[in-house]
Amino acid sequence: MTALPEFLSTWITEQRWYAGKGRAPVWERLGGFDLPDPDGQAHITVHLFLDTAERPLLYQVPLTERSAPVAGLDHALIGSYEENGVTRFVYDGPRDEACAKAILRLILDEGAVLPDDGAPGIAARGHCVPTTPAIEIRGARVLSGEQSNTSIIYDMVGLDGTGAKPIICKVFRSLHHGENPDVTLLSALAGAGSTVVPQSIGHINGQWHDTGEPTGFAHGHLAFAQEFFPGVEDAWRVALEAAEAGEDFTERARTLGEATADVHTTLAGVLPTHAAAPRDIAATIASMRARFDEAVAEVPGIEQHRAALQSVYTRAATSVWPAMQRIHGDFHLGQVLWVPGRGWIILDFEGEPMRPMLERAREDFPLRDVAGMLRSFDYVAGSVAQSRGQSVTDWALAARRAFLDGYISGYGTDLRADRSLLDAFEIDKALYEAVYEARNRPAWLSIPLAAIDRLVERAAS
Repeated sequence: MTALPEFLSTWITEQRWYAGKGRAPVWERLGGFDLPDPDGQAHITVHLFLDTAERPLLYQVPLTERSAPVAGLDHALIGSYEENGVTRFVYDGPRDEACAKAILRLILDEGAVLPDDGAPGIAARGHCVPTTPAIEIRGARVLSGEQSNTSIIYDMVGLDGTGAKPIICKVFRSLHHGENPDVTLLSALAGAGSTVVPQSIGHINGQWHDTGEPTGFAHGHLAFAQEFFPGVEDAWRVALEAAEAGEDFTERARTLGEATADVHTTLAGVLPTHAAAPRDIAATIASMRARFDEAVAEVPGIEQHRAALQSVYTRAATSVWPAMQRIHGDFHLGQVLWVPGRGWIILDFEGEPMRPMLERAREDFPLRDVAGMLRSFDYVAGSVAQSRGQSVTDWALAARRAFLDGYISGYGTDLRADRSLLDAFEIDKALYEAVYEARNRPAWLSIPLAAIDRLVERAAS
């Protein structure tokens, strides 16, 4: 394939991970590499396509090309084209087992591949955790329902033919220069012995052309493989079912708080931290004030809280702030699994996907994660009210208290001693939610608005 055909451009813009909806893309190929197919049936190529329309966005697009259609792969067929009188059939790479296996094999074998355009250096290199046992791939399938990435589930076997734990490999679709926090943070946590995150298997580093970098090349993570837990539910579903049934959730909420504290204390122990400087506090408060103004522009009724919220921000600015460190960055019940016999497993440390990678790699305040989970319990109550007309406010308040109890016991600092600081972070998250709901789900707007009312009322008392 020498140029991006129209059928491939159309297919990319229809994918859930494509972030340029509503605009005509302008494509530039920044790099790519071939992966070997041991069976010799597929030409496997990973392309890095830059959409230069408006804000430039870079996408990773693994493809397989075959000389004939493949039975059972109709769902993965993107299109076909002719080259030198030969028809080539193009498939979405992760859904083609040949490509899926080649991606994980690059990690397990710690292989390296050269750029397919002859550029200097290594286009991609696999890295495998030394403790990974000798295993082979039995089968592969794509996990459905993802938004910003493509995850492949692998069934594995040991070299003696006995079963081995399955693996999930996340193929990052939107690429950025810099290390992906999902790789660095989960690897650091697993390497430190944390039992509340999946075990890491390995990752793929990539290189591509970038005229904005001094060397002319950018570097980043292309994929990340880790332990997979089949047949389990995420914490959102577990909590929602408990709330709908009126089941007590406080013990699980408390242990979730403990797991969250474990993540924060472990990250603070193995990665850099720094004391919150006046400029850090001022910048955070300024962003909160800006968020309020954005929310007022979208939901004018929030203006009534201006004086009260400005008072909250003023008190928060004079509070004792914790040290800044690496955090989850996008923490809610959907980012946690309940694994029978093991407990809570925290996932997806990628942060907010649309933020630049270098921003996501900065130290932040752990209170941001705590506030995110508190808001998530509120959303469980709001979801039950929306779907069933059933009030479970007391359930949510009890879960929130238990989560904080567990977090405080594990973290070692009483967040309730100066509630204005935690309230400021939770209000900031609720304002973000208000803007999102006003733009996307107006029927859900009452959930963050009720939280803002409650938090403001408490601050005034």
